[in-house]
Amino acid sequence: MVFQPRPNHPYADAPRFPDGDDVSIDDLLPGTGPVEIEIGPGRGGFLFERAAASPASRLLGLEIRLKWSAIVDERLRKGGLGGRVRALNADAREALGRLRPDASIARFFLHFPDPWWKKRHEKRLVMGPALLDSLARLLVDGGELFVQTDVEERAALYAEQ
Repeated sequence: MVFQPRPNHPYADAPRFPDGDDVSIDDLLPGTGPVEIEIGPGRGGFLFERAAASPASRLLGLEIRLKWSAIVDERLRKGGLGGRVRALNADAREALGRLRPDASIARFFLHFPDPWWKKRHEKRLVMGPALLDSLARLLVDGGELFVQTDVEERAALYAEQ
């Protein structure tokens, strides 16, 4: 079930990952150049820094919180980056499963995923087998996955996976 805010909600028109079947990365980010995806850009700090550091790349941020995806995407458009950098509201675990074509993403970035390390919170974990399968399918040959965490047990688990 996808959250649909009421029409008068402040972020009712926020950009979202398209519903339905498979979605082409070229439909989301037209143009040429390598594609990089940040999962959970939050307030967009890294996305802006990466856009400045990698001007030839197309960048996509997938943010689960509607408010922050709307704010960041608007800031990107106002900053003149909207053509090659977007922030969309989506649960990355679901969205990446429908993203196509395979072997089309140069880099993935995850900064401090999975703040819940208790057993009862496992259902909320981002880094799981389904997400890792999607990442492996989408990465180009020689592509990179950058993950950072401050929870030692999670770091060991990510390295193992």
